[in-house]
Order: sequence, then C-alpha cells, then structure tokens
Amino acid sequence: MKNKTVAAWLAFVGGPLGLHRFYLHGLGDWLGWLLPIPTALGVYGIQRVQAMGQDDHLSWVLIPLLGFTIAGCALRAILYGLMTPERWNARFNPSAAPDARPGRTHWFTIFAIALSLLLGTTVLMASLAFSFQRYFEYQIEEARKISQ
Repeated sequence: MKNKTVAAWLAFVGGPLGLHRFYLHGLGDWLGWLLPIPTALGVYGIQRVQAMGQDDHLSWVLIPLLGFTIAGCALRAILYGLMTPERWNARFNPSAAPDARPGRTHWFTIFAIALSLLLGTTVLMASLAFSFQRYFEYQIEEARKISQ
C-alpha cells in the first residue's frame, strides 16, 4: 500500500533524485531515472560559478535547472498531499477501500505541504531572479561594448 504522507515527503526531500517516482511506480519508471539529470546539471552549474565566477554564461542556464527541478518536486509534494483519500487510493492503491488509511491526510502530511510550499516558492523565485539578473546584466554589458 502506497502511503500519501510518505510520497509527499519523498517528493519534497528526495524529489530531485526521483525517489517519489520510484516509491510510487517502481524502479522501472523512466521519469524517475530522468529527474537526476537536471539536478546534476544544476549542481554542475553551481560548481562552475564557484570556479569561474558569475560571468560564466553556461551557469546561467544550468543553475535554474536545479531550481526548477526542486520547485517542480515541491509542487508534486503539494499535489500528493492535497489529493483526496478516494482519489489517492483509486490511483495508487486500487485494491484498497476508497477511504483506506494510506490515503488519509495527517498532520505530518500538512507539514510536508507547508514546507514544500515554502521551499518550492523560495527556490523558484531565486532561480528566476538569478536568471533574469544575469540576463539583464549581460544586456547592459553588451550595450556598453557597442556604444564604445
């Protein structure tokens, strides 16, 4: 039986590694295997910024991949947590009763939803701010080069 609270926490904590997908769909889930790719690329982007500075153009693309992956997994945790017990059990526990215990929402589920909302929003906004800041700074630098 797949527990809604466990799935929400796995999406929040281990989502960028695909842990929630493996929990719900098994090790054969190809989306679960693809999730670590943007995560690893984003971590590589952070390492590039630390090594080469903020003027590295490739890191402008790579770092937001990590942010968007984290934000997407936080959204998935919220969606899992807010799913009704009937819908949860029909989708992930089809042999169970519609109101079976694994699909019910508990306080631990609510904490996963709240933390996912907090962290997911923060990471998404930081990723967007980083991307747009670097883009506009680059545009200003290029305009200065042209005007000289």
